[in-house]
Amino acid sequence: MRDPLFDGPGRFWRGNIHGHSSRSDGALTPEEVCRRYRAQGYDFVAITDHLVGMWDYPITDTTGCRGDGFTTLMGAELHSGRQENGAIWHLLAIGLPAGFAPSASPDFEPTAGQETGPQIARRAREAGAYVAIAHPHWSGLTAADMRSIDAAHAVEVYNHGCAMGADRGDGFHAFETLLAEGRRIDLCAADDSHFNDFDGFGGWVMVRAPENAPDALLEALKAGRYYSSQGPEIHAVQWLDGEVEVETSAASRVIVQGAGITSAVAVGDAMTRTRLDLGRLAASPWMRITVADAAGRRAWTNPVWRD
Repeated sequence: MRDPLFDGPGRFWRGNIHGHSSRSDGALTPEEVCRRYRAQGYDFVAITDHLVGMWDYPITDTTGCRGDGFTTLMGAELHSGRQENGAIWHLLAIGLPAGFAPSASPDFEPTAGQETGPQIARRAREAGAYVAIAHPHWSGLTAADMRSIDAAHAVEVYNHGCAMGADRGDGFHAFETLLAEGRRIDLCAADDSHFNDFDGFGGWVMVRAPENAPDALLEALKAGRYYSSQGPEIHAVQWLDGEVEVETSAASRVIVQGAGITSAVAVGDAMTRTRLDLGRLAASPWMRITVADAAGRRAWTNPVWRD
């Protein structure tokens, strides 16, 4: 069976879903952020400025940057409530309506009486947003923290800005902790770009949608119809009887991960069609695929559940 992600209607559109502008703590205007992503070959971008009072709770309007094959999604990075380590929550909300009411969050310090992280995440999802748990390693999230965000569509497993600035860009352990508990949740990669460091163009999503339009992209994100990448392309996945075949751009390593320690790997030079035996993963309730190129850059599918 061919994975339906790769046979669905439309095509893949490349986008960054986590980034900041001068409306909050970014170095560039929203227009210049959009110009740079467009110049780098992106099809869409979401500017997710920090929804806190010190910047007058911005939901940055980028509709004027749309056109000629490039579009934008409205969004924000939400902050409210206290994590177990005492820090305030960081949560992505893509497709957030302009009238979304912020929490009482004057700055990046938790405040008595404000919404909890789970509460504002739930409210954002109910308002129609795609919600992701941002940079769990950088934030120092515990398993209890992760478990509490029951409204999240995804976990940000690669944050380029956190990788470049703090070497804490990885979120896979947190993500797979939820999978191990049976949580059906997707993953995503993003820049978290501020353009005051080398924090741009390092992680993105490839969204399969009928058109490069905000509503179509948002629907696909919420449905998990995308893969995430630092560079490699995934063209097709075919689940066979006890095997999987993966078609990619030139790869040096293709891995299928399952629950616990189960995995299968193929290694070679410039592999473009790779078949792996799934015998070791026979009992795993879910599987996901990682593709790495010769430079070590990776791409990741969302998990596929056997049922």
